[in-house]
Amino acid sequence: MYNVDNYEVIVIGGGHAGCEAALATARMGHRTLMATLNLDNIALMPCNPAVGGPGKSHLVYELDALGGQMAINADATAIQMRMLNTGKGPAVHALRAQSDKGAYQRLMKHTLENTENLNIKQIMVNELLVEDGKVTGIVSELGEVYTAKAVILCTGTYLKGKIITGDLSYTGGPNGQRTAEVLSDSLRKHGLELMRFKTGTPARVDKRTLSMEHMTEQPGDSMHRSFSFMSEWVDRNEQVCWLTYTNAKTHEIIRNNLFRAPMYTGAIEGTGPRYCPSIEDKVVRFSDKSRHQLFVEPEGNETNEMYVQGMSTSLPIDVQYDFLRTIPGLENVEIMRPAYAIEYDCLNPLQLTPALKVKHIEGLYSAGQANGTSGYEEAAAQGLMAGINAALFLEGKEPFILSRSEAYIGVLIDDLVTKGTREPYRMMTSRSEYRLLLRQDNADMRLTEKGYAIGLVTEERYQRFLAKKACIEEGTARLKETQVNPTKEIQARLEAMGTAPIKTGMTAYDLVKRNELTYGMVADAFNLPRYAPDVEEEIDISITYEGYIKKQMEQVEKVRKLEEKIIPAQWDYEAMKGISLEARQKLAQIRPHSIGQASRISGVSPADISVLLVQLEQYRRDEAKQQ
Repeated sequence: MYNVDNYEVIVIGGGHAGCEAALATARMGHRTLMATLNLDNIALMPCNPAVGGPGKSHLVYELDALGGQMAINADATAIQMRMLNTGKGPAVHALRAQSDKGAYQRLMKHTLENTENLNIKQIMVNELLVEDGKVTGIVSELGEVYTAKAVILCTGTYLKGKIITGDLSYTGGPNGQRTAEVLSDSLRKHGLELMRFKTGTPARVDKRTLSMEHMTEQPGDSMHRSFSFMSEWVDRNEQVCWLTYTNAKTHEIIRNNLFRAPMYTGAIEGTGPRYCPSIEDKVVRFSDKSRHQLFVEPEGNETNEMYVQGMSTSLPIDVQYDFLRTIPGLENVEIMRPAYAIEYDCLNPLQLTPALKVKHIEGLYSAGQANGTSGYEEAAAQGLMAGINAALFLEGKEPFILSRSEAYIGVLIDDLVTKGTREPYRMMTSRSEYRLLLRQDNADMRLTEKGYAIGLVTEERYQRFLAKKACIEEGTARLKETQVNPTKEIQARLEAMGTAPIKTGMTAYDLVKRNELTYGMVADAFNLPRYAPDVEEEIDISITYEGYIKKQMEQVEKVRKLEEKIIPAQWDYEAMKGISLEARQKLAQIRPHSIGQASRISGVSPADISVLLVQLEQYRRDEAKQQ
């Protein structure tokens, strides 16, 4: 073996988790190595080249507010943007960008290559080095040794990856890449429990063979937005997407070929994602539906490849052609890349602390699909948090942990490390009990101060944040100070605004509470200053939902007290009396960080929590006596 170099942090993997992890540690001043299988596939989007969507957009806004890179990269390479769920309340509004796949990769690679303290190398990692319960580095397939005090696993779907299409299967990763065939064995040797999961992707088809006139055009929004609080709200709509549907003939072909579907023949062993099923799974599970919608989306400005969203499958190639050609607009389709399923190894996330650190190995962290999640956004959010915590570990500081009431990132990580997952985890707004507080529009207000304190948020970003915050406060104050009385002139203005007259005096602030009125409308009517669209949007939402937000804040305060009750790491749950056998076993396995986390573990009852509270109080008294 050849000792090549010593780093402070080594990140294994160059996907979305690896990119954010490496950038975070390097930007926080720590010499970092990113070891990736292929330098040409950094930040690869092996599935749909899109960022955001329901639940996922919240994660992108949050990692941006903390100083991450995904949002900036998505804004710069977007070819279409749409706000989803606009018919519902602001808590579930979700921005989605169709990205130029190649441009997204190139820009992220350029950013990584030009980041101080960061080296990127094409390395196949075969072995994790651990001594006396502490990670010490890695060994490559060429016998290269790189040492470090912290290692972050961001292996994605590349651990013992297996591609499956029909009765054909072979070792491989997304887009025909190599896979890590040896590293899984090394992880198991060091006591890590691995699971076997599966995901899949639809065919990529040739745009020249599509009949767009048989599909419905899906243009981008005329109201322009951005993911990053550092980006301007400009028009990014260079391309359109297309909507079409499956039909009875499509479903008939799929049903007639289920005997050839790997997921039904037993060829696929891994557990697939519940919320992103294959088309054969949808046809079977939702047999009452006469059609399923499909979105045909461009993969970039400089390619004819189109992504058929909603058509993930592992059926044989001849069947893929047969059912695709029954779909309006795809009657003469040519497949450029066949659809496939992929199986891979990943970690049981119950082995991790809320800081995404492996419990029994000091300095080892894990993030992304390696933790049993699905999606670029979930991966990037974990990568950022693992990177932050690895850096804080090196600095001898307490870990950075976001609670469920502070961020969707907190919900994501708490779900994984407290409840675990038996299938690829996907973020959805319904997973959060504080949706009205955790909107995508206020992520900067919630998290920028925290990112600045850590050292990831730049001075430029922080000053922009302070300026925006000042505008929100000023605009809100102006509304409260502006008195509106029921004079003839005022009533005429209100009628012109399309709102009911007033009977008594009120403030302009009260007017904005009316659903039909916005800050902009009221400001124009009463000569108040106008602000940037994102500032006015924040004012509108905070006023309109003031009562609901107040109630959720009261709920947060009740839960916060339990979250602040930190459980000693060395507690022997097996020896505790008064709690159930199941609770003792679950607590010993998960080793919760706080009473709040303990209360969310399946099998731990309110009675068990009461006993833990008594035990914690006694522990504190004993500690106080010894001091």
